[in-house]
Amino acid sequence: MERMLVVVFDDELKAYDGYRALTELDSEGSISVHAQAVIKKDDKGNVTVKQKGDDFPIRTVGGTAIGALIGVLGGPIGLSIGAVAGTFAGSILDMNRAGVNADFLDDVFEKLKPSKWAIVADINEEWVTPVDTRMAALGGTVLRVTRQDVENEQDSRSVAALKADIAQLKSEQAKSRTDQKAKIQSMIDKLNKKLHLKLELAKQRSKQEQEEAKAKVEALEKKAARAKGEAKAKIEARIADIKKKSKESRERYKVLWEDDVFL
Repeated sequence: MERMLVVVFDDELKAYDGYRALTELDSEGSISVHAQAVIKKDDKGNVTVKQKGDDFPIRTVGGTAIGALIGVLGGPIGLSIGAVAGTFAGSILDMNRAGVNADFLDDVFEKLKPSKWAIVADINEEWVTPVDTRMAALGGTVLRVTRQDVENEQDSRSVAALKADIAQLKSEQAKSRTDQKAKIQSMIDKLNKKLHLKLELAKQRSKQEQEEAKAKVEALEKKAARAKGEAKAKIEARIADIKKKSKESRERYKVLWEDDVFL
């Protein structure tokens, strides 16, 4: 199961111990780590990436789900995610990109206080015991959430709404007087431009998702080739799950641009 993980620690040493523990769990096949980073929240609430996992399939945090999550965690001190999102539009976009929800972020904000350290990771795990046991031994507080394809759902709703508005205006235009047709056409043109932009952004997001999924699968296939027995079976199951979800996401996005952009 694809999850975003945040483990909060009181000090730097324990955070790096936790980072190594996740790497070990990945090596033994208990979990699969797609990306991870050690971060610190300073006294002013600023979040700094202290170390990122270059040995994992997603080699950079920028532009990825984990990067988006780290961006949200750098929000104003003491505000719930509802307040953050209401004040900073970028925060809600990052939340959606990370595939997490407001409840999860509220829990993280409550634990990740100034001067705290944390591991942020994009992982795949079948059960929570391996991670929870290792992190508890190090004094870490584990927060996790199953990743959701929020952006895809929002893109679908936005595109459907724009198409409905255009269709309504076209119907109204057909019944209107000649002197009103030009004004309505101007409104249609503006909505078509918005629709075109939405579809282009959706294509970019779809491409990025597919690239992430491909990187994860390729890394897991290499691990599966070296693994044996139960560990191999677990990795192969993760590969199948990622491929299945990637295909489903690709098909949902495909529906968005099946029709002509300009209706």
